[in-house]
Amino acid sequence: MSSIQANQANQPDPIVQSSVAEQQALAYLRSTQAIRDRCGFLFDLACQDKLQSFRCNLNQLDRAATYVLKVMQQRYPDWQIPFHSRWRHFEAGNSDRIAYLNTVLAGLSPLEQARTQFDLVIVSVLLDAGAGLSWQYVEPNTNQVFRRSEGLAIASFHLFLQGGFSSDPNCPLQANAHGLQNFTESTLKQGFQVSEHNPLVGVSGRVQLMQQLGQVLQQSPLLFGADNPRPGYLVDYLMQQSGDGILSAHTVFEVVLAGFSEIWPGRSRLASVNLGDVWRHSALPKGTMGAQLVPFHKLSQWLTYSLLEPLQALGLTIVGLDELTGLPEYRNGGLCVDLGLLQPKSEAIVTQPHAVDSEVIVEWRALTVILIDRLAQTIRQKLSMTPETLPLAKVLEGGTWAAGRAIAADRRADGRPPIQIISDGTVF
Repeated sequence: MSSIQANQANQPDPIVQSSVAEQQALAYLRSTQAIRDRCGFLFDLACQDKLQSFRCNLNQLDRAATYVLKVMQQRYPDWQIPFHSRWRHFEAGNSDRIAYLNTVLAGLSPLEQARTQFDLVIVSVLLDAGAGLSWQYVEPNTNQVFRRSEGLAIASFHLFLQGGFSSDPNCPLQANAHGLQNFTESTLKQGFQVSEHNPLVGVSGRVQLMQQLGQVLQQSPLLFGADNPRPGYLVDYLMQQSGDGILSAHTVFEVVLAGFSEIWPGRSRLASVNLGDVWRHSALPKGTMGAQLVPFHKLSQWLTYSLLEPLQALGLTIVGLDELTGLPEYRNGGLCVDLGLLQPKSEAIVTQPHAVDSEVIVEWRALTVILIDRLAQTIRQKLSMTPETLPLAKVLEGGTWAAGRAIAADRRADGRPPIQIISDGTVF
């Protein structure tokens, strides 16, 4: 008998019973198993041509895997592929900014270095939603021009070094609660070189996200410290969650969701908790609480991938990497459309922009999650490798994300993805 059935048999207070059901539904929706379950249900419908917006063509799987493999071989001919993470963007333009950061942090203890790296990468990932087609960043010391994710990464990197997220001029290399709460639109625009002629999508949403982050830090002293709360103190908490130097990637993901769920604006709630990147689709069967909700947690997983390297540098062994999923964003999703794995059922899907909560986008993202798993399996088979030797984090980096960008540049002069999303600066 399940715990819910046992409670029903004992005829508990209805309010308590409801609370138990909500908590169980919440815990499920915050798991990567739920992502694969719900996305898998929609994927099965797509394979039966029973979805409104897309059908799947798995006959293209081998061709798509071959394309991704070609990109992987070009980018990493020695097959020493790192994890897909924000740290790769800091290396754009053949400039070793990470080495420079390590030099700046050299006088600190390894633990404090990891905290600072967490501070940097957390604010940078949270500012990573799509920049739009017009925005660019000119790096002051190199005069190199960067756009999209690399531009956002490098802009946030330099803004961090300048103390843009710290309230203490004597300690600029941190992101702390007071600095984030006082983060302004002017600071973002100046740091990201935003102007009338260089517009960035979702400026106000990004600023709100930073301010909300500052408030959340103060509300969770167990995770972020009571004295001068910082995202970086999450390192200390995660070290405590490890056993014998081993830490599960899903544990990091769970802590990320627990720590940052309240920063997302205007999202659905369950058990009084902000669900974040979770959206409704009517093709899922009704029934249990939250049954029609599809979780993705894209930025939370992207952040999880990006936190693993500083933890490894502290000597932790990360296990269970493939419990995390592929990231359902426009490059991976665009790859699936451009290579024919996903076929839009109407021209409006590729000619009109769509809201992030529309069923068109929910379908697109859900099918992408499962197709990335299928691509990873096919690529491993071609290479005679295993999930241990070629985890999903490396397939993404090698990989599907880069291949999505490459095929988009080949298909469209401006390199835009095949489907356009109306962004508020907080999702993609």
